[in-house]
Amino acid sequence: MVLVFIIGYIFIALEHRVRIDKAAIALLTGGALWVLYILISPLSVQTVFPDSFREFISNQSSLSLLPLIEQCRGYIVDVHIIESLGEISETLFFLMGAMTIVELVDVHGGFYIITDRISTNNKRVLLILIAFITFIMSAILDNLTTSIVMIMMVRKLVPNYKERWVYGSIIIIAANSGGAWSPIGDVTTIMLWIKGKITTAPVITKLFIPSLISMLIPTILASRMLKGELPEGAKKAAGHISTILSEKERFILSAMGVLALVLVPVFKFVTQLPPFVGVLIGLSLLWIYTEIIYSRKKTSETLKHRVTRVLKRVDTATILFFLGILLAVNALQGTGILNTMGEFLEERVHNIYLINIAIGFLSAIVDNVPLVAVAMGMYPLADASMISTAADPLFMQTFVQDGSFWLFLAYCAGVGGSILIIGSAAGVVIMGIEKISFGWYLKNFSILALAGYLAGAGAFVLIDIYL
Repeated sequence: MVLVFIIGYIFIALEHRVRIDKAAIALLTGGALWVLYILISPLSVQTVFPDSFREFISNQSSLSLLPLIEQCRGYIVDVHIIESLGEISETLFFLMGAMTIVELVDVHGGFYIITDRISTNNKRVLLILIAFITFIMSAILDNLTTSIVMIMMVRKLVPNYKERWVYGSIIIIAANSGGAWSPIGDVTTIMLWIKGKITTAPVITKLFIPSLISMLIPTILASRMLKGELPEGAKKAAGHISTILSEKERFILSAMGVLALVLVPVFKFVTQLPPFVGVLIGLSLLWIYTEIIYSRKKTSETLKHRVTRVLKRVDTATILFFLGILLAVNALQGTGILNTMGEFLEERVHNIYLINIAIGFLSAIVDNVPLVAVAMGMYPLADASMISTAADPLFMQTFVQDGSFWLFLAYCAGVGGSILIIGSAAGVVIMGIEKISFGWYLKNFSILALAGYLAGAGAFVLIDIYL
């Protein structure tokens, strides 16, 4: 099973080389691991889920007469895979709702309400403004959408493609850094937040400064690559924005979309319901608002961006990729493999800072979603009883909710992806739009991103130890 997972991981990492979508590989890997799990390793549920397994057998009198291996297979089919799908669905439905909201606002040009107000012609000032706007926007939206919005704006402002590469590289770094300090800013932080590993206030307060440092240092260093002013009249109108809605209607739509995402942590805190419920409520309100607006517009239906049309723009392949990866990780968890890996790291490394910094370096090469999923599977959420019985209570204390391990994991997995241009979704999409070469980014920006990553990591460690 480990071999199958590694092979799948390699194909995912080499997606652009093998020309097979990573979602297809992830689904195949996830499905294959569950088949192997139930066929060759069902007996592991006795040791991995002893209490739950005994309760299941005691409530199923028909199973008590069957051989042990059939009892274990019954548990996998009737309990483990159903519970796994329930946990996975929380993440997938949240992502589907959030991605639809972002697409709805984007297709109506809502984000340009902010970016179109940039008026400076100074190249260095523009770089700093773009970095900060990207940093804040990616804490609310997903990194991919933020990167697309910002690079399309840069294409309107900066005619020289080599200078656009500088701006695009900073957008990659700022988007990844901005997504790390918000519970809804990056897929990995969303995963940690939904699973209860981190909560809203600590992730913002403890990761904001390290994330800001990881963005500021590369931006300041990169500003030396730019000199002078942009040519007058370089700014072009955005031709793709829908003109059916008035600016007031676009503003209301944008405000509703942003509030629908920003208020999700508040909704979770007040109601204790899973975050996807809040996102779906927000989406429904936006849906109703757009239907009311379009019902009053006397124009062709082909020009109206109704939610039913916007849903076709949502990246379904990404959703299926997460499904496959999380299924694969849950299958490995069911066999006890991840627990064994966690125990090995605890015995041999026994340093949460080194473990997470290494995960950050790996996220520059391979997708950070499976990395974080594996890390979550290796280490359980610690409680008082686990801490009191642990050989090293201080080490185990770092795995409680909002513990140092989980917070630092959110930072390292998110920011580490900036070290290489292929290390994040933001990097891959800007690489495609601007045709930035891997070698150019490696030569000019990898060292800057690394400096920011390590400086932010050092800031986190100092804050965690001394404050």
